[in-house]
Amino acid sequence: MIQILKPYNHNGIIKAIDVDGNEVSGVVRDHMLQLALDNNQCIEWNTETGKCYRKPIDIFNAEAPTKKEVEASEKIDADPVLAFIHKSPELIPDTIKISDLKWKFLIRSAVRSKNIMMTGAAGSGKTMAAKKVVEALDRPDFYFNLGATQDPRSTLIGNTHFKKDEGTSFSQSAFVKAIQTKDAVILLDELSRAHPEAWNILMTVLDYGQRYLRLDEQENAPTIPVAEGVTFIATANIGNEYTATRAMDRALVDRFTIIEMDTLNRDQESELLKDLHPGITKEQANTIAEIASLTRKELTNESPKLTNAISTRLSVEIAGLLEDGFTLPEAAETCIYPFFDNDGGVDSERTYMKQLVQKYIGSDSKEELFEEEDKEYTTAI
Repeated sequence: MIQILKPYNHNGIIKAIDVDGNEVSGVVRDHMLQLALDNNQCIEWNTETGKCYRKPIDIFNAEAPTKKEVEASEKIDADPVLAFIHKSPELIPDTIKISDLKWKFLIRSAVRSKNIMMTGAAGSGKTMAAKKVVEALDRPDFYFNLGATQDPRSTLIGNTHFKKDEGTSFSQSAFVKAIQTKDAVILLDELSRAHPEAWNILMTVLDYGQRYLRLDEQENAPTIPVAEGVTFIATANIGNEYTATRAMDRALVDRFTIIEMDTLNRDQESELLKDLHPGITKEQANTIAEIASLTRKELTNESPKLTNAISTRLSVEIAGLLEDGFTLPEAAETCIYPFFDNDGGVDSERTYMKQLVQKYIGSDSKEELFEEEDKEYTTAI
């Protein structure tokens, strides 16, 4: 029998009621109830199997699941792969901020051996999310930073060596081993920064109709098939602000399922900083998140005074300095100002940032840090 429960907060304690308004306890874990409440969801409880799943709140509002919904739920229960995919939001770590839907889509794509491209702003957690998927799946994994390699053929295919006594020999790359590993997850980091030669090599590897790598550096140029179940996860920065990136070939991009990581809002970033660096105060986390948020907001103006913003990755670094006893002025001097142009004197981006940071030096008022979004901060500086 399927029963629908709705979580609610009662004096700081998360409880659940059924469609008749009766309180139900001891059925759903507190963590799951909290997740359902945070995502405006209800809980579907199978009283026979004891399993619980988070579902859209509309199911509770309709008082009872439809026959089609029950059948769909039973199908998920009967298939361990589907059950894992739909329960996967429970595996979202506190160290990344991603919606349940995008995480579930990410896990489903990986389980189904899709090619996945994680996009989003610098420091938005693309690489971290990809690594957490590897942990969740508990599969063999391999990491290749394509943005750092200067010799894509050596990295992806291998090297030909010549020794006077032994003659010519060929050494396969670690990538060749990786693609021959069944059910492996292969992370291709910073694909948008890779040399175009790397993209050309990967074309047949990523094509679902081909899935092979030709070792044209080796004698007879053998082809190596990609093993069953291999998943490729690439990360890419896309946009004019990323000057070191290249415009990727559309044929390459079309070989991927795209998952875009969202830029964190102010509250989410503050919460993340406190999770990653519990030694800082809530006010310090708020301050860092507020400054970062203002730089991103400035970029959206018609005539922005900045050409780049503080990324979440940089915010985390600043929080780490504060946790280690650095002051905000010291952290700003070492972490923030070097990222902004000093040309232009009093009208430079760096001067703008110094004026912005100065507003928060010595301030520990939460109310001052979280003012209305539409306030024109730039007029005050």
